[in-house]
Amino acid sequence: MKKITDSAQWNALQLHQKQISHQRMQDWFDENPQRFAQFSIQFENLLFDFSKNLITSETIGLLCDLAHQSNLKSKIQALFRGDSVNSTENRPVLHSALRSTSSSLSVNNKNIMPDIHLALKKMGEFSEKIRNKIWLGATGKAITDIVNIGIGGSHLGPLLTTHALKEFSISSLRCHFVSNIDSAHLQEVLDQIDPESTLFIISSKSFSTIETLTNATTIKTWLQKKLGEQSFAQHFVAVTAARNKAIAFGIPELQIFPLWEWVGGRYSIWSAVGLPLIMMVGIDHFLDFLSGANAMDVHFQQTEFSKNIPVLMALIGIWYINFFDSNRHVILPYSHALNYFPLYLQQADMESNGKTISLTGSSVDYPTGPAVWGEQGCNGQHAFFQSLHQGYTFTPADFILIAESHNAATQHQNILVGSGLSQAQALMQGKSYDTALKDLLDSGISEPAAKELALHKAIPGNRPSNTLFLNSLTPYNLGALIALYEHKIFVQGSLWNINSFDQWGVELGKELLPGILSCLDNNEAVNLDSSTQGLLNYYKSCGSSL
Repeated sequence: MKKITDSAQWNALQLHQKQISHQRMQDWFDENPQRFAQFSIQFENLLFDFSKNLITSETIGLLCDLAHQSNLKSKIQALFRGDSVNSTENRPVLHSALRSTSSSLSVNNKNIMPDIHLALKKMGEFSEKIRNKIWLGATGKAITDIVNIGIGGSHLGPLLTTHALKEFSISSLRCHFVSNIDSAHLQEVLDQIDPESTLFIISSKSFSTIETLTNATTIKTWLQKKLGEQSFAQHFVAVTAARNKAIAFGIPELQIFPLWEWVGGRYSIWSAVGLPLIMMVGIDHFLDFLSGANAMDVHFQQTEFSKNIPVLMALIGIWYINFFDSNRHVILPYSHALNYFPLYLQQADMESNGKTISLTGSSVDYPTGPAVWGEQGCNGQHAFFQSLHQGYTFTPADFILIAESHNAATQHQNILVGSGLSQAQALMQGKSYDTALKDLLDSGISEPAAKELALHKAIPGNRPSNTLFLNSLTPYNLGALIALYEHKIFVQGSLWNINSFDQWGVELGKELLPGILSCLDNNEAVNLDSSTQGLLNYYKSCGSSL
């Protein structure tokens, strides 16, 4: 199979990059008053502005040619059709089926849609029992607190969505999250809850993740000590693909909610992993959440590449990563509700596309997934934006703005949105030395001092960004936003010819852990490198001196 870097389309993009790399976006805006209209797309309640990028119409055409050359259309069809696109684990990847309106989709000659609908019905009915105080704890108290025990996607998905959609809560339930194996994290949660009125959700696809199972076992012991041996059943449910392991742990079978092998952890919020969200906002809002994601699925499948928001976001990202050597990306939500969105996308992107082996088994000779990070906008402005503006290399940015915010004072909201717009403008526009010098001279500073200080106050500009503008943060719009990034990640992995759905690097650390634990717990001799052995010896010596 011909490598993408050997294609005519790739070579054309390399030549094009050399032609425009020294041009300035500000000049393009000055020359073309219609640039925003030309490079922005509105889809339902979402506006995608990609005009502040180092692109021309020719760039978009060449990038779309690359996508066609890579058979992206057929790969999208294979994804939604249920082909085994996760080739190293021989699995389909069908988190999109969890929000599909279709009545039939076959996996291994079985229609999976009835099982999905049945699980959704069970989730809704159970959440109604909790919210309506029909389900009671072992001592007869109604449930007031939900504790989600999970890690990775089983943690970040519920954490993001329950925080983001707090204003849509139709219950007084309080949601807590335990992910870290550090017992301080667990104890912090236990100190806030009453065992008699708390429901614990063990969310683990394999029901063998050591952090989750250790935390769950500690909580189980804590609960039984507080309420007695028979208290366990009324206070625990599980979300897992390993039903038998959950039953062996002691979870009653009727309190086990399904996951399927074709749902990856970082794409699982649409499943019963979203149980905390359903309990908080109710089944109707959860269905709206699914509907928004499904609308983005349809847009992704049916829209031509040049007007397809996930495809364009992915192609523009590839443009910077592979042709400008900018292998990082910053997520900047100007919204407290989206506080956890950068963390969520960090896992979704870096666990998916942090790969160096192609689908054909050969090493790739080009950069793949970027380093993804970010922070709420105004907080970020006072933390790392200096580097974005004047750092040695540029970091492409996604500004995420919300037009209407629940209960927001107009002055606060105007400053919030205005801050995002001004920062995106500043990244693009910059400030020339001559402008900085003139401003300083006009302020009365002496010419020698002004010339020296202007060097520091000049901002290079020409630094790219996208802006995603939602009219409001509703369950529907949040679903669409998350699905948008899911598809962006898939498109990039498809063009790089890597598997975006396995994570063997993560598994290696898990494989090595038992040997180290044997050394720690049982003093067994393990063949370790001198650094690891020296650090273990130091840890043991610290423990003995406490």
